[in-house]
Amino acid sequence: MKTIAITGASGFVGTSLTKYFSDLGYKIIPISREILNNKSKLEETLNSSEIVINLAGANIINRWSESYKKLLYSSRIDTTSKIVNAINSVQNKPKLLISTSAVGIYDNKTTYDENGSFSNDFLSSLCQDWEKEALKAKNETTKVSIFRFGIVMGKDGGALQKMITPFKLGLGGVIGSGKQAFSYIHIDDLINAYKFVIENEFDNLFNLTAPVPTTNQGLTSALGKTLKRPTILPVPEFVLNLIFSEGARVLTDGQSAVPKKLLDLGFEFKFKTIEETIENLCK
Repeated sequence: MKTIAITGASGFVGTSLTKYFSDLGYKIIPISREILNNKSKLEETLNSSEIVINLAGANIINRWSESYKKLLYSSRIDTTSKIVNAINSVQNKPKLLISTSAVGIYDNKTTYDENGSFSNDFLSSLCQDWEKEALKAKNETTKVSIFRFGIVMGKDGGALQKMITPFKLGLGGVIGSGKQAFSYIHIDDLINAYKFVIENEFDNLFNLTAPVPTTNQGLTSALGKTLKRPTILPVPEFVLNLIFSEGARVLTDGQSAVPKKLLDLGFEFKFKTIEETIENLCK
């Protein structure tokens, strides 16, 4: 029986992965904050784990005060650093670390595969530092893959759960111009990508996004069509800036990314378009 240790196991993606891999017969060890902050317990956990999945991090869609930006940073970089140090210290090193990042690493000038150019804002810098920290775990035994997430869409949590209520009430609409890119992935495809990379022990950077990028307008139209509700009330950017300050950029400055490396390796997406994704999740 293979053992998977997971940070951030109580979050939306973490609980989905825990259930999926438990059903497949894997032993799952959640890396709680107590384990994470106890060097010997963390080393004991990783010494008996073949796979480590690193999902820890404070919610990115929030008001970015200076103190919250520090929390966004420490909850990702410091956690990853503890995982990396433990991997490098134990005798029985895990075969694979899959660490998380985000397509927010890219600028928003065009559509990018994994070789896209980076932005120079806070979110991109955060992702770059996060990835550099994770890659320090790479050694003769341990491979490292990094998953750059788009917006994860699922029924039981994540972004869709937060945005669907106003749409159901007929109060949904585009954010700002609606032209900003919206890179997303269905939770089922995300989970299957983990299985694909774990079973093949791939060692690479992957965009975890659906193959057909869309825009905020495309998302809005798909929600309106599936829910049979009007989508005529736009959300002005200045309102989001008042609520989220700099954090509003997550919603107003989207990146367009495609999963070239997964597709090149033969991974098959079940939900390739925003219409297929929303139809499946909202009907």
